[in-house]
Amino acid sequence: MPITYAMMKQATADLYSWSLRKVPDDTKAALARARDAESNPVAQRTLDIMLKSAIAAETSDRFVCSDSGVPVYSIGLGTRITMDGDIKQAVVDGFAELVETIRPPLLKHVTNPLTNERGYHGKDMPLITWDVIGGADYVDITCQPKALGSGRWAALEIFSFPSLARIEEYVMECVLKAGSQHCPPVVIGVGIGGTFDHCAKLAKLATMRPMGSRNPEPVVAAMEERLLRATNLTGFGPMGTGGDTTALAVHVEYASGHGFTPVAVAFNCWINRRTRARLYDDGRVERVE
Repeated sequence: MPITYAMMKQATADLYSWSLRKVPDDTKAALARARDAESNPVAQRTLDIMLKSAIAAETSDRFVCSDSGVPVYSIGLGTRITMDGDIKQAVVDGFAELVETIRPPLLKHVTNPLTNERGYHGKDMPLITWDVIGGADYVDITCQPKALGSGRWAALEIFSFPSLARIEEYVMECVLKAGSQHCPPVVIGVGIGGTFDHCAKLAKLATMRPMGSRNPEPVVAAMEERLLRATNLTGFGPMGTGGDTTALAVHVEYASGHGFTPVAVAFNCWINRRTRARLYDDGRVERVE
């Protein structure tokens, strides 16, 4: 049985809607751990409010935040699947139908960068990154809407043969520049190496990793720990209230490249919006946490 236009249209629309209403379980658990470890009373109360807001949105089927961002998908196509219909157009059509039917309604966040005109639709929207998954009999879809808090402060710079210390210094420069304007506590994704575009993709993928997971390479895992510790020593705290919790996690990914080494830094705000599903070649649709 092939992956059909209808399956893709429904699944991608559902993922976007779900992502606006539910803070991922691993993120709620990380917020609870941060609340227990937090020493600042104002930060403690702020984390309490975040956890209550997450639960209230989930139980009442409302949005966690009014800034629903723009639809962004990472889609992996298994090499063993068959397809029936224009599955790329299905993503576009699914979002268009969702705009008309979703409750609460979406605000007009899709912006033309040339005119600053806002609406629900625009060039290349939704934003989709495609990949291939060797040997898989499914399509893997992750929806990660990007809003102001999670998108405005991302950055990339290209170095020549940088040391690990210089890479970490640059990441902290980005952290300090963002301050508390990205709605902390955040998840920080860092991409190192490859090319300009590949490095940015690595940083984005790093933000999708399970909360607190460690890179399997000891050198990179140690970097993650140092950067998390340094970020939380900045004292910005939850929503800039001060305290010990500016980041919930730092995840680093890297790729080999040339002597020029891009370093990209991406952020997810405290809601850490990401939903994921797999569409199997036998017609099954599986939601993945």
